[in-house]
Amino acid sequence: MQSVGFDAPGGPDVLAIQTSPLPRVRPDDVLIRVAYAGVNRPDCLQRAGAYPPPPGASPLLGLEVSGEIVAVGSEVPREMIGQYVAALTPGGGYAEYCAAHWQHCLPVPEGMMLSEAAALPETLFTVWHNLFERGLARDGESVLIHGGTSGIGTMAIMLAKAFGLTVIVTCGDDAKCAAATRIGADFAINYRDQDFVEAVLEHTQGKGVHVVLDMVSGDYVARNMKCLADDGRHVTIAVLGGAKADLNMAVVMMKRLTLTGSTLRPRSDAFKAALADEIADNAWPLFADGELSPVMDRTFPLAQAAAAHARMEAGDHIGKIVLEVAGG
Repeated sequence: MQSVGFDAPGGPDVLAIQTSPLPRVRPDDVLIRVAYAGVNRPDCLQRAGAYPPPPGASPLLGLEVSGEIVAVGSEVPREMIGQYVAALTPGGGYAEYCAAHWQHCLPVPEGMMLSEAAALPETLFTVWHNLFERGLARDGESVLIHGGTSGIGTMAIMLAKAFGLTVIVTCGDDAKCAAATRIGADFAINYRDQDFVEAVLEHTQGKGVHVVLDMVSGDYVARNMKCLADDGRHVTIAVLGGAKADLNMAVVMMKRLTLTGSTLRPRSDAFKAALADEIADNAWPLFADGELSPVMDRTFPLAQAAAAHARMEAGDHIGKIVLEVAGG
């Protein structure tokens, strides 16, 4: 099959079309003829040599795909053959065929474009687990989301609003702030022009927010803590600004804060299957009914994966970038 790979870590230009063997299908896997593959920040980190795949995962990039199931493992219901699914994968999406655990697949409903289906699993699984399970966000609370127009940010805005939260976001310019507001954010802060801590506290009349969903880390953590209300929850999902933070733990004690975070890719198949079940019951119907749909940025042919990575790393995108493989 054709796939995208690289001989050595580096910038986007190391990515190139190559020939790879078909994926090995384990007993609990399905084999998907890929229609579209989502592009995510971890793909860029892996390409740069900073995020190796977990043991047993495909060395190819790509954490989410949409497409048709063309073969199944011995422990998978055979009636899944021929179904169109959106699948979370531990790797291998940038290819004509991709293997995924059968319980990490969600059915593509009639009327949903396959390009949109490929844009959902990674951000949906990540946001659902971190905002609602780890962050314990609930109706009537407020959340601060950094990177409001990223794939994660746009998904977090939509889900938070769908479940009754007040949403504050940070973005890098006024155009992105306007876009975040159109997507549903109640208040958008241009962090280049305004101190987001002051803006959050002013907007909340000094009360702060109940949850911070943070993909920056580094020196943002101490600033985020100033934005949190008493009993607030700080959830780290990426460390784009640095992995270390200097914290005043007395503040944690006085405000009874919870600091948590997670990475999705190395979690067990059983955990991801349980997460998929919860999403299928609670969030997937919102997309199946058309109440919500992913915010789409641009679609690139598989052979232009380098251009897709360059766009993501430039930070100009609003929403999801996907690669067209077989299309449809």
